[in-house]
Amino acid sequence: MSHTVTIRSIQPVTHDVKQFKVDKPDNFEFIPGQATEVSIDKPDWREKKRPFTFTGLLEEPDLEFTIKIYEEHEGVTRELDSLNMGDRLIIRDPWGTIEYQGPGVFLAGGAGITPFIAILRRLASEESIEGNKLIFSNRTENDIILEEEFEAALGENFINVITDEPTDDYIYQDGFIDKAFLEEQIDDFDQPFYVCGPKGFNKAILDYLKELGANPQALVFEK
Repeated sequence: MSHTVTIRSIQPVTHDVKQFKVDKPDNFEFIPGQATEVSIDKPDWREKKRPFTFTGLLEEPDLEFTIKIYEEHEGVTRELDSLNMGDRLIIRDPWGTIEYQGPGVFLAGGAGITPFIAILRRLASEESIEGNKLIFSNRTENDIILEEEFEAALGENFINVITDEPTDDYIYQDGFIDKAFLEEQIDDFDQPFYVCGPKGFNKAILDYLKELGANPQALVFEK
């Protein structure tokens, strides 16, 4: 089923990420971590569907999306960047396999953080975030999404990794997070692991976790 919704607000999050809030259809429900296919309610754009994750909480009056804008691509996100309040989007039924399975380690690469935002916000709102850790990999300091919010919620269990610019303020990892880094940062591999990022990031992290003894049944990722 599809729903046409109106954009209620647009806010910058980083230099290339925006938060969009749209009205929520009656009786619409989703589970934190789920996504929907979104298209723009304009001629030539209605059938160009792209998956975006719900980043707000279900009880909020609006639906929220946190979306990275790819200006170099002539695609949906660049067109989204041109929209204003009052413009309309089309959303479909929720879907996705990323669902909270208990305290564990979240490993996110760049915009791959988005499925984890609503999960961590839910845990924070219920005061049950203890026992979770977030390792967040980005190319530069300016790419970090919702840094202050994650710091407030997770404290020392929020670990920022920067891969493209040496820094004194964050852990610097030259390239993708590697097996040695995971072994250093994680002392228990008998817990759930939540993984989301670019394809190369996902494959590398999942392979490393399995090599380090993680239970394949406890690896939560978008299949």
